[in-house]
Amino acid sequence: MARPVVGIIGNSHLINDEYPTHAGGTMNSRAVAQVSGCLPLIVPADPGLVTVEELLETCDGFLLTGGRPNVHPEEYGEPATAAHGDFDRGRDAITLPLVRACVERGQPFLGVCRGFQEVNVALGGTLHPEIRDLPGRDNHRMPPDGTLEEKFALRHVVTLAEGGPFHRLFGAAQVLTNTLHGQGIKTAGARIVIDGHAPDGTPEAIYVEGAPGFTLSVQWHPEWNAANDPVSRPLFCAFGDAVRAYAAGRRGFRRSA
Repeated sequence: MARPVVGIIGNSHLINDEYPTHAGGTMNSRAVAQVSGCLPLIVPADPGLVTVEELLETCDGFLLTGGRPNVHPEEYGEPATAAHGDFDRGRDAITLPLVRACVERGQPFLGVCRGFQEVNVALGGTLHPEIRDLPGRDNHRMPPDGTLEEKFALRHVVTLAEGGPFHRLFGAAQVLTNTLHGQGIKTAGARIVIDGHAPDGTPEAIYVEGAPGFTLSVQWHPEWNAANDPVSRPLFCAFGDAVRAYAAGRRGFRRSA
């Protein structure tokens, strides 16, 4: 039987600062294929090339990836400043309505870093442009130097709500994660439940209350070492199970129709 398809949201990227591409990190594809057990499909997040409706019919679930560009602050009613960094308006135009449609349909998605922020904005939330500038907050950005192993090293604890979905999934009320982000949740969107926090209070784990499908999203990068990390592996396994269940239900509906 064919594996269910996970659309991996790609990012606009210039090779050698001149050749435009739609790119996705290899670690995303490996996590989806080797841990979730699904077929990874990189999505060119450009409304001139794909529609949300086509993606919903083609894919069984979605990995909302991290990326250097941030959600444009116009999407949550604030003016753009230099602190907001770079933007990808094509990705905004695809992912924000895609999140809302998935919530409505019960179609699974896993949000990671920028994807975590997209989920919050899609449901009406807002973002801080730069976490490290806030009083009492830590610098959550990627370390500027070192190997990939050093940049993705585990750097802080995330404390999870007792009895919440992340606590149940990980079997622990605290987990150790990496951290590679500049922005973060300012106000939670409608139905967004903040289920985990960093030691400085930064939201790190969310889900959509009452959603019929898988909506777990995290501010860290679980795709790094997903097959071996004791936090990343159960997250991607649970996501894969949800995608398979959705795909099986959809196949059953089509046969009966």
